[in-house]
Parts: sequence; C-alpha cells; structure tokens
Amino acid sequence: MTDQPPRDAGNLSRRKAWFFSSGDRPGLSAFLAGGSERKRFFRYWVRDNLWNAAHLLGHYALKLVPMDAVSALGAGLGRFAMPRFHKLAERRARETLRTLRPDLSDSERESLLIENQKAQGRIMTEFSVVNRIARHPDRIQYHGLEIIDEAVRAGPTIIVGLHLGNWEIGPVILQKINVSPHTFYVPPVERAKAWIAERVRRKAGVQFLPPGFQGVRPAVKILRSGGVVNAFCDEGFQGVIRGPFFGQTPHMEGNIALIIRLARMTGATICPWYNIRTDGFRFEAHALDPIRLPPEDVPGERFLDDMLLLNAAIEPIVLAHLDQWYFLDSAIKAR
Repeated sequence: MTDQPPRDAGNLSRRKAWFFSSGDRPGLSAFLAGGSERKRFFRYWVRDNLWNAAHLLGHYALKLVPMDAVSALGAGLGRFAMPRFHKLAERRARETLRTLRPDLSDSERESLLIENQKAQGRIMTEFSVVNRIARHPDRIQYHGLEIIDEAVRAGPTIIVGLHLGNWEIGPVILQKINVSPHTFYVPPVERAKAWIAERVRRKAGVQFLPPGFQGVRPAVKILRSGGVVNAFCDEGFQGVIRGPFFGQTPHMEGNIALIIRLARMTGATICPWYNIRTDGFRFEAHALDPIRLPPEDVPGERFLDDMLLLNAAIEPIVLAHLDQWYFLDSAIKAR
C-alpha cells in the first residue's frame, strides 16, 4: 500500500480502556421532570418502541421468504437507502475509495461503491435467514479450514475474522470442525436489533464475551486454559477506520493491538480467516496461514512488529474486496 511506517514502538498512540454501558431506562421521574428528561422518556418508551416493533416485524416476515429472495431484496434496499438516508457515509466511502484505489477511474470506483451498497443491504436482510444456510452446505465452499482445525487442536487459538462477505456465517463454518469460540460482541444500540442479533448468534452456537474492557480478563482465562476466542481486527469506530492501517502510523486503539496482546499473554496462535460472496447467498470461506508470534527477549519489544505482521496478513485481503467490505464508508484519517 505505502512505505512501512517508522518502527518506533515508543511513539504508538495508546489504547484507552473502553467500558461498555447499555444506558439506563428513563423512569416515571424523567417524565415528571419535564424538559429534556421528558423528551428522553418519550424517545425511549414511544419512538424507540415503534422502531423496535418495525424491526421485529421485518425480521420475522423475512423468515417466511426464500433465502435468495431475502438477499436480493437486501441488495435493492441497500442501493435505494444508502444514497438517500446515509449521505455522509456515502461521501466518506467515496473519499476512502479515492485514497485506497487511486489506480481506478471515477466510473470504476463508482461501480465498486454501488456493489458495496448492495452488499451492505444484503447483510441487513440476511440476518433473518443466515442460520438456514447450515442446511444447504453446497452454498459454502471451503478453502484451508483444516488450518484452523489443526491450530485449535494444538492449543489456544485466536480466530481473527474480517467483515467481508457475510461474516455471520462464521459459526456455521466453524461447526464443520466442531469449534465454537467465545466471541467479543458489542450489541447494537437499538433494543430490538440487539435482541435479534443475540438470538440469531446464540442459535448458531456463539458464546459471548462481555463487550468492551470487561471481556479481556475472561478471554485471557479461556485462552490460558487452551480454549478458542474469536475477534475481528478490521473495524471502523465513530466513522473512522481503525484497522487495517492502510499506511497510517500504527496505533494501539483498535483490535489489532488487542489481539496481539492476547496472543502474547497466552501464547495463542492467531488464525485469520474471511469469506467472500460469490453469487447472491453463496460464499467461499478462506483460512489464511496461521500466525505464531516470534519469541522476544524483552516483553513488548516486538509489539510494533507483531501488529504489522497481522496487518500485513489482512490488509491485502480487504483491499482486494472493498466492494464487500463493511467499513468502506468509514474515513481514513492520518494519525
């Protein structure tokens, strides 16, 4: 992508501990208080519940529809909604594409953006039918799944996913090798979406770690006992890309740093994997070469090199599939 950043670990921006909070429910006292508190009461109990009802109705209605039709509907909705209701995200996506793919013409970048918008829509609607794919094994092609199997059998393993294709089929894929990892998970803000997401993922066999900093200690305990943890190292936070680095100065604010710390603390093998959409609701799953961090004489002396090692594994994959990358509509900002 660009020249490697200076390999000075002392200049890394530090990761701040993030504690998850689901917020509080405004009670009758908020209604009686009037003003902004009363507005918060009505927002929580009236407006939000109308949206909750709509989300639940849509989720269960789509369960009655064939998988391919659900996916196609999502593609159409994504293409319709993104330019009309998510204009800031669309502008960010165009800017990110100009930065990451200057080799493409304007029309080529626009075509890629359109495909990404369709992919975003598919992800939303496919949530209603994603677990159904387990009964249709012909819809997923596997490449290198034995790599993850061998790593899990050998000892503690961190399975590192990417937000490509439809990552929600991950539990179905891992079931083929009888692996059910504990997963870092931040629930959506909307209550109905959070309930749906947890229900769908639990049915797929996902075991949840507490979100935020609260999940680190349980993850370490699981790995030290020889278990398996799942995390994603490509991410956007508050509209800004945290990983991959894409030529930015490496930092400790995202999951790349977290994964390296966990691997160093527990001796875990890092197993990156991803899936891509091939045609509608069909996918190819790919496991990359496992990453076993080299020994270090002084704790932390290789931290920067370790992060760059993981970044080098995932960045080319994301760049090759920007049309399916969930965080394309986040911005790249120099640090």
